Amino acid sequence: MTANVRVDREFCFAILPKVSRTFALGIRLLPPELGYAVLNSYLLCRIVDTIEDTADLTPDDKAGLLGLFRDALDDGGPDIARLQEVFQRRRTDEERLAADADRVLREFRRLSTEEQAAIRPWVQEMADGMAEFAGPSRGDATGDLHAIQSVADLDRYCYYVAGTVGHLLTELFRLHVPAITGELHARLERLATSFGLGLQLTNIVKDVADDRTRGWSFVPQDLCERAGIRPDELQDPAHAEQAHEVMVSLIEKAKRHLGDALEYCVTLPAAAYRIRIFCLTSLYFAVRTLRLAERDPGLLDPAHKVKITRPEVYRTLAATYFVAPCNALVRTYYRRLAYAE
Repeated sequence: MTANVRVDREFCFAILPKVSRTFALGIRLLPPELGYAVLNSYLLCRIVDTIEDTADLTPDDKAGLLGLFRDALDDGGPDIARLQEVFQRRRTDEERLAADADRVLREFRRLSTEEQAAIRPWVQEMADGMAEFAGPSRGDATGDLHAIQSVADLDRYCYYVAGTVGHLLTELFRLHVPAITGELHARLERLATSFGLGLQLTNIVKDVADDRTRGWSFVPQDLCERAGIRPDELQDPAHAEQAHEVMVSLIEKAKRHLGDALEYCVTLPAAAYRIRIFCLTSLYFAVRTLRLAERDPGLLDPAHKVKITRPEVYRTLAATYFVAPCNALVRTYYRRLAYAE
């Protein structure tokens, strides 16, 4: 390994826990070669997410940078100096990652041709989708709050943010697990979008108060209107009953997708033990978080955070190692987390 290659790879390993401690822990569960391809693809997705999340960029600027980055993933793609210049101030770890996106792209091109082909179209679709949502047309401003308009828009947004990741991972798993062929691969593909949506909707539920402090509501406007309130009234104590109705609807929607995520995990070959653990830990953390959110009267309180305790995280990890090879145990532990008091 040359010095330049080593520096790029060391950067990728070093930046990952700074932009996602949870994902950094999860990747260690995977076989090393697959784990590094997943690591690289995660960083590519995080660069897309950083562009979309940056508050001081105009919608046109975001769309332009997202288009530039998606094209840079192609062989012979354009130079990304303009993207790096935008983030050269490096105020956050996410901006540092975007400023050094050339390192991540070089490592992407050092993956096998098959791995690049598995990753590229899904990151590009994510970038295209984020460019679509970067503009004002998909949201409606209510006072200082920018809200997703409809449940259909929420589904589309979640697909771009997380459904694409489900498909990306499925293609990488297929490359590294010879048993994932034919009908087995097709079944995983049918469930991959729902897996991603379940995880993303869980994040939206638990982070609803945080998102609102940033001026965004991913709770759809039409879902609020059905309960008789506006999105900006969701945290108003005078509308607590209607707000509860809205959040129950969103939680039930997330539950349905997590049920599909469970089927995805048990469809993975039992011999792919480490991949099963990788997927199950994310699923188990999500279903437990959703259960906590469902029972938490402070869910919409901006001063409160729905969070699994550290001891429970360790217990869940230990249990996952034990149940992963057996579908019956996988399902039993899922039900335990989903209905625990």
